[in-house]
Amino acid sequence: MTPTSPASPAGTRTVVHLVRHGEVFNPAGLLYGRLPDYHLSDLGQQMAGLVAEDLRTRDITHLRCSPLERAQETIEPLATALGLPVTTDERVIEADNQLQGLKVTGSALIRNPKSWWLFRNALRPTWGEPYREIVARMRLAVRDAAAAAAGHEAVIVSHQLPIWMARCDAEGRRLFHDPRRRECRLASVTSLTVVDGRVSGVSYREPAASLYTAPVPTKFVAGS
Repeated sequence: MTPTSPASPAGTRTVVHLVRHGEVFNPAGLLYGRLPDYHLSDLGQQMAGLVAEDLRTRDITHLRCSPLERAQETIEPLATALGLPVTTDERVIEADNQLQGLKVTGSALIRNPKSWWLFRNALRPTWGEPYREIVARMRLAVRDAAAAAAGHEAVIVSHQLPIWMARCDAEGRRLFHDPRRRECRLASVTSLTVVDGRVSGVSYREPAASLYTAPVPTKFVAGS
């Protein structure tokens, strides 16, 4: 992965923090994907506050964010604390998914034969945006964020699957995976250290861990 601009001085060290949004108010339990009007819950707002507390003392000079409401609401406390503008970036939006707006459970899918064809190739995956396309757009977004914050730090608020794809790409992991094994919980921070245009290190932490009341379930096709 080569996210920074070639114009960056040799030896420039930049950190790009990939933040997953906080908990969403979703009483119907739908796969909301890119649907509008899905906002943070009260708990999600608290998570956003803890992320801001965790990052506000860092050397952050650039903020960018998915256009979806839950991401915008997650970055707002940090932007206020730092007094920085937020760049909205369509490239870090949630993965496209043909099942958005539906309840996605094993039993629900079995009862809906029309959806079976979507699962003909789990490697692609055929139910949504191909993994390689997610990687490509996240590479560009990380590159631009690192260039904007060269020598300092940047924050990108995005969604679970795009962040996990960026991490797999940075660490040379295969893209096909079991979603239940993603290390990317709500309001988590995946940090990419970039030196001379290449990711030299990846770290992960959970500033909102104190608010987790139970293991966060991950549906097979969910991104969030």
